[in-house]
Amino acid sequence: MQQRVIISQDIEHDLAQAIAETEHDRVFVLTDDITQECCLPKVASLFAKYNATTITIRHDDTNKTLATLADVWTALQRGGATRHSLLVNLGGGMVTDLGGFAAATFKRGINFINIPTTLLAMVDAAVGGKTGINFGGLKNEVGAFANARYVIVNTCFLDTLDTVNLCSGYAEMLKHSLISNAQMWTEHVNFDILQPDLAELQRMVAASIAVKEHIVADDPHEHGIRKALNFGHTIGHALEEFSMQQPGGAVFSARLLPLARARTAPKNTLLHGYAVAFGLIGELYISARKAGFPTARLHQTARFIRENYGAMAFTCDDYPTLLNLMRHDKKNTSDTINFTLLHDIGDIRINQTATDEEIREALDFIREGY
Repeated sequence: MQQRVIISQDIEHDLAQAIAETEHDRVFVLTDDITQECCLPKVASLFAKYNATTITIRHDDTNKTLATLADVWTALQRGGATRHSLLVNLGGGMVTDLGGFAAATFKRGINFINIPTTLLAMVDAAVGGKTGINFGGLKNEVGAFANARYVIVNTCFLDTLDTVNLCSGYAEMLKHSLISNAQMWTEHVNFDILQPDLAELQRMVAASIAVKEHIVADDPHEHGIRKALNFGHTIGHALEEFSMQQPGGAVFSARLLPLARARTAPKNTLLHGYAVAFGLIGELYISARKAGFPTARLHQTARFIRENYGAMAFTCDDYPTLLNLMRHDKKNTSDTINFTLLHDIGDIRINQTATDEEIREALDFIREGY
């Protein structure tokens, strides 16, 4: 089943139409404790018309677990959900990932609609049919491909976000431009994400989603070109998982202090988009070294990330841990660490490898060289 993405100007109208066109005997709404407070009121009157049952889970990626998934299954079961029920996932990527997996597996699959409320979820997690949970200390280790019937994207929810979470989502947009075209990349590295024009951002979000939709349509199950969407993520996921293992915020340098104040992440967790931003720097470095990516564009991208995302505190002593985390990445074959690299913007090289020494050089560049 192919999902339909709606770039919405009227959230209540578009959601009502999506629900009307999707089979449902009962409607359930999945939120986390923050989106329940900040985002649900924007559509609460519509859900009241359907007598929808709200299921609320704790926010942040550390709760994207089997235990939380079981809580959602239990709530659906107790609420009388059947194979003909509908789950609406209202929240960020953690909610759409976990909610999509819950819907894909409950009663062997029920319909679901994603309403992403963060920039990261709008351009990444809610679109493309990937669902899942973290397991055994690894991100998205267990999951399934399952398309939402509708993904409704409306930037009205972005006024609930702090700057840190806007930056987190913007990193995925920057990735989309790098794997797409130079015109989009130029626009992205010159946009003021710290004081964004939300109307302009909505146009950019629509273009970014179109990049992902085109790639996913060509390769829905990641056998080929969809691997381009992993650019920046081999190193990025390792940095993110590394941050989850650190005590009491030790992972953050002084320039990342705003991150420690982000209300949607505990102090010791690197937001996904920040990890991807640093991963982009590292994988662009490997691309320049092995695939001929232009060094001027490498440094311009790295400079934009430095100015907007700060830096991450890790040392050479952490490299063995980071390399080990990369070896557990789902994209790998045996112990070979797999990368997507770029020869230039939009010129993609999938199924590439790098030696441990080349990866260490990339980590040096993230820490010191940009």
